[in-house]
Amino acid sequence: MTKPARISMLPFFLRGGKKSVLMRAGLLIAAVAFADWRADKDVTLGFLYLFPMLMVGSVLKRWQIALVAALCTFLAEIFDSFDFRLSAGIPRDILIFAAFLGMGLFVYEVVRSRQAAQRHLNQIEAESEARRAAEEQLKVLVDSSPVAIFTADSDGTVLQANDAAHRLFALSPGSLRGRPIRQYLPSLVNVPLPAANSPSFRTVMQCRGRRQDGEAFLADIWFSTYRTSVGSRLAAMVVDTSDDLRNREEYSLHQLLAASRILVGAVSHEVRNVCGAIAVVHENLSRNNSLGHNKDFEALGTLIETLEKIAALELRQTPYPPARVDLPALLEELRIVVEPALREEGIDISWEIEAGLPQVWADRQSLMQVFLNLTKNSEQAMLDRPVRHLRIVACTEGQRIAVRIQDTGGGVRYPERLFRPFQPGAQSTGLGVYLSRALMRSFRGDLRYEPNPDLGRDEVGSTFVVELSPATAANLGNNLKETYGPGNPDPASGRSQPVPGQPQPVVAD
Repeated sequence: MTKPARISMLPFFLRGGKKSVLMRAGLLIAAVAFADWRADKDVTLGFLYLFPMLMVGSVLKRWQIALVAALCTFLAEIFDSFDFRLSAGIPRDILIFAAFLGMGLFVYEVVRSRQAAQRHLNQIEAESEARRAAEEQLKVLVDSSPVAIFTADSDGTVLQANDAAHRLFALSPGSLRGRPIRQYLPSLVNVPLPAANSPSFRTVMQCRGRRQDGEAFLADIWFSTYRTSVGSRLAAMVVDTSDDLRNREEYSLHQLLAASRILVGAVSHEVRNVCGAIAVVHENLSRNNSLGHNKDFEALGTLIETLEKIAALELRQTPYPPARVDLPALLEELRIVVEPALREEGIDISWEIEAGLPQVWADRQSLMQVFLNLTKNSEQAMLDRPVRHLRIVACTEGQRIAVRIQDTGGGVRYPERLFRPFQPGAQSTGLGVYLSRALMRSFRGDLRYEPNPDLGRDEVGSTFVVELSPATAANLGNNLKETYGPGNPDPASGRSQPVPGQPQPVVAD
């Protein structure tokens, strides 16, 4: 029972702060010195100074420990019963001093090593806790992400996958692990995993994927390859972009149908004019008695009537209701699309968007096509100009929203011919601005040309103004009825003018 008691005494003497330990060590040195002084001359108690040396070694520095060891050696020599002789006393004191100093330095190193180990342990525990918290947060982020995320080994076997990945591949939760990922994303077979000296890949690819039930889908994959101690790994994020593809195709089809109807309306209008001229000539020739009963002449008249009926077919734009459009956001998308190409051509572009612009009434894709057509026209016009600057200004003008596209190109020589299809001297068919104005008039807007008085008398430069109606509650109530109701004039003929606050249909005569 005494051994555990002796062992438990050491932590008691070392308990507390530095001052309390030094105070107990000093009292113990004094007690040992007093006991050695009062003890029998034949009994020496100098070895007891090892205990205070153990105590001071836990709190003092090396040189301080050496001073306390010298003090204890001096006290042991004073109260020693042996006579001091140089030949025997000095070696004895050196040995005693070395024992006291060795005990103090031993405890000093033990305490120092223990403190370093404790600091290292605390650091490891803190890092482990931080790593555990980060892994927990990452796990929550991956599991709750709507993007399919998975990792695979060098054989293409899935190691981990979140719930979104199981939904993407039409699998029950937890069943993707251990399956070959190339069964669902075959294009990943072309991704080389990193070897010892080969580089890793961090890129994006688009490919076709396949669900468990055999349904195909379009996938965008962001992936990276990396090496671990147990082999190469692949981490990937997958998004199903089939809906985006369908939406793009539907919008493209809508734009194609709208432009085709406008184009056919323009052709019908021109054919009608030609038929009218031919009909006048036919009527004049019919007064000639020699041709009155000619079968070929009568057949020609029948052909003219049939052609007039074909050209007179009324063509209306497919009902595709306009909606509210955030104009600043649309112009920001336009900026993303056109700025890189303009800068490559050395064209400076400036944007002046009025703050607080309201939403406008438009078909988003049609409006974007109009802006793209106008900016492309300006780009072509400035290619051979010494000064190349494009300025886009959006602001409120009365009850309308105006977007001006100004360039420093060669200008428009004949503004009165701008909105006529198939005009002489135009690039291609001359349908660009014609179709753009027809599209604008289909949802209460308009497109017009504005002279540039600030650019000189030679009219160098062009300004096209896109006018839009704000999408307020006052003008949204009867939009569809007004847009697609009967009796509206034909914008394709160039004779109609949009009424502020009212939509304009696209119809052919």
